Amino acid sequence: MSVANTYSENRFSVPRPQFGVTAFAVAIIAAIGVQILMSQTGNMLALFATGIALGLVLYHATFGFTSAFRVLLADGRSAGLRAVLVMLGLACILFFPALGTGSLFGQAVTGNVSPVGTSVVVGAFVFGIGMQMGGGCASGTLFAAGGGGVRMFITLAFFIVGSVIGLAHNQWWQAMPGFAPISLVKTFGWQQALALNLAVFALIWFVVARIEKARHGSVESITANGRSLLQGPWALLWGAIALALLNFLTLYLAGRPWGVTSAFGLWGGKFLYAIGVPVETWASWSAPALQRGLQNSVLSDITSVMDIGIMLGALVAAGLAHKFNPEWKIPLKHILASVIGGLMLGYGARLAYGCNIGAFFSGIASGSVHGWLWIASCMFGNWAGVYIRPLFDLPVERRLTAC
Repeated sequence: MSVANTYSENRFSVPRPQFGVTAFAVAIIAAIGVQILMSQTGNMLALFATGIALGLVLYHATFGFTSAFRVLLADGRSAGLRAVLVMLGLACILFFPALGTGSLFGQAVTGNVSPVGTSVVVGAFVFGIGMQMGGGCASGTLFAAGGGGVRMFITLAFFIVGSVIGLAHNQWWQAMPGFAPISLVKTFGWQQALALNLAVFALIWFVVARIEKARHGSVESITANGRSLLQGPWALLWGAIALALLNFLTLYLAGRPWGVTSAFGLWGGKFLYAIGVPVETWASWSAPALQRGLQNSVLSDITSVMDIGIMLGALVAAGLAHKFNPEWKIPLKHILASVIGGLMLGYGARLAYGCNIGAFFSGIASGSVHGWLWIASCMFGNWAGVYIRPLFDLPVERRLTAC
């Protein structure tokens, strides 16, 4: 996934929307919304709408991680990472009091707090390489594919394959050395945990800003380039605030934070189950929730509904911004990078208990120590991926880009 504002139009011009694309997306949204309303609860419909809003935000702000990490590692540019720090800080401010009491406006809530161990280190490292090869992370793959990125559909397809393979191997990895889940909120209390996290965010901000200023003489703003709320582009700061608020809304509606990749394993498992593969007999599919998922509609799965919403929200945004322009001619090396990258993304996410959203964003917003271990290992993977990209004729930019 990337963090960029790469629109070439004059910042005061307003592109004419692609009304056909936008209308098509809205029609699909309406059809799925009616189906959800008929078969599920009003809460699920609200989560679908939240996913759509996430897709709009992600597309208009082109907000994410892959390009942000790449330009930071390659050239010391820090705007993308500083925007992520704002997002994390606001999310922690919103999440920690609710998680400390276990309730949000009367709704019971729990955080994404996962074990700390070998599988997280290996999985996040593999995921980091996959980000740079596949061209995006989990949410980045969804919004780029939904916005018309043909190559990202290849990444997504193999993301799903890698997720199924990761689920098949998951029990072996979980048996590797590690520790039980550690919650900073429960360990220190939410006030102390919040102060600690905010101090770390501030320290990281200071360090990366100093590095950027030393290399380039100035520090790029995260408030620049905001133009149109409906048509984009958005300033990075707008995206950071919106994503934190939407994750908080997800916490209230779902009772837990935003996640992305568990749906990919479910989709792959359902496909295998539909063609006769006895997925239900696999040890890794013994959990009741996974068994139910094989039998039930994807519209009964919160993560699936939100992922579908993200793709459709991005399609709406692409139409509004006059940016829907699929590129069908993809170099063979780029296809190969998407295949390998997608497999690594899916496999790594299952080992590491999530992706840049479920493990990193929602993990750290939940006070989970595994979120910090995840990002440390993932950064090493991204560093390796930056050096691997040229082997597949993929550029290593010095400025934020679209992927």
